[in-house]
Amino acid sequence: MPAYDKADLERRMTGAVDSLKSDLAGLRTGRASTALLDPVTVEVYGSHMPLNQVATVSAPEPRMLSVQVWDKSNVGPVEKAIRSAGLGLNPINDGNNLRLPIPDLTEERRKELAKLAGAYAEKAKIAVRNVRRDGMDALKTDEKKHVFGEDERKRHETELQKLTDKTVGDIDVAAAAKEKEIMGK
Repeated sequence: MPAYDKADLERRMTGAVDSLKSDLAGLRTGRASTALLDPVTVEVYGSHMPLNQVATVSAPEPRMLSVQVWDKSNVGPVEKAIRSAGLGLNPINDGNNLRLPIPDLTEERRKELAKLAGAYAEKAKIAVRNVRRDGMDALKTDEKKHVFGEDERKRHETELQKLTDKTVGDIDVAAAAKEKEIMGK
């Protein structure tokens, strides 16, 4: 059984890109997006739960989010969790629901968010390079075990490098698009 598994390496690289895209979706751009509240966890019933497990989040207007809490006794903890999540949002509590006006981003905050998008992209690139390193190690192991010869190992290494370059390109495209969206250009 060869240690080199191209399909597994592709799956792991795609996973890094998908993870980056979900991280980027959580960055605020000035438009209301329900993904903005994905990282928020609420302390209810003695444990921490994701916000989407205790409430419905919707975007009724381009600059407003609405959080409909299912159990009225949890409105306070949900409001507290959103305030302390560091998203720069101030919920308006109307008893049953929370309304979250999305404030305009200052130029300074836009630059911070763009920098954060770049950091997320770099983290994804590191993950992809780690997958590539694992693949290269597996190829060398297979060659030592005589699963295939040097020529085939070099061919697989070239394929793996092309896959890595393509994936890093996908990461760059996603990050650049998000930075452009954040900066409002």
